[in-house]
Amino acid sequence: MIKIAVTGAVGRMGSGIIKNILENDDMELVAGIEAPGNPKKDMDIGEVIGVGKIGVIVSTADDLEKVLSEAKPDVLIDFTAPAPCVNTVKTASKLGVNLVIGTTGFTEEQRAEMETAIKENGVSAVISQNYAIGVNIFFKTLELLADKLSSYDIEIIEMHHKHKKDAPSGTALRAAEIIQNNLNRDSNLIYGREGLTGARTKEEICIHALRGGDVVGDHTVVFAEDGERLELTHKASSRQAFISGVMIATRYISDKKEGIYNTFDVLGLNE
Repeated sequence: MIKIAVTGAVGRMGSGIIKNILENDDMELVAGIEAPGNPKKDMDIGEVIGVGKIGVIVSTADDLEKVLSEAKPDVLIDFTAPAPCVNTVKTASKLGVNLVIGTTGFTEEQRAEMETAIKENGVSAVISQNYAIGVNIFFKTLELLADKLSSYDIEIIEMHHKHKKDAPSGTALRAAEIIQNNLNRDSNLIYGREGLTGARTKEEICIHALRGGDVVGDHTVVFAEDGERLELTHKASSRQAFISGVMIATRYISDKKEGIYNTFDVLGLNE
């Protein structure tokens, strides 16, 4: 049985993850953690998310070390925000808890802080901008396209719901990183365009971030050349696409002794 703690427990992703944990016979929810001051504190988390009493109360991050010490999870899953996630990683790592991290928007310094804590404490973690299986095949396909279509103009377009706080999305940035790593030429990222920008240069890879409605996550990469255009698109219509990948990653990391992994490792796409 994999014992699991979830931060951001009553949010859109957190509650969905908890519902999936409850549906899997090899998993057990042992802690649900929210931000300090959350009005749901001390309520049964099952009642909060609409599945009935499950015997796990909502706790808050100001008691994180105590909660994890008592609950003793094998894995902590975090989909929150960069600053609280860094603090969670430091605390969980110190207590020997493995991690599945889906939070995005980290600075380079924050990412380095997390990696240092994970390595120094000898725990393991999966860190990914997107856990959907289809998105990771999308990423893998971009490796081929960037290599074979290096002479093409490249644009990245992403759209998310109006509540998303970071832009561009972590998935769009990861797509850009993969493209840059596989191009046979120099490139530089720009973000949107405005005014008299002049003709685009071959080196540009432009990311456009759209926000509106309840869009879960759409990503398109356009490879354009005179006379033709190739577009690679992934659209998520439900958060279940991401949550299913999180369940796979949780099983993968639960018995790992140490190391930092990504979803290519989890899905065997690095082989």
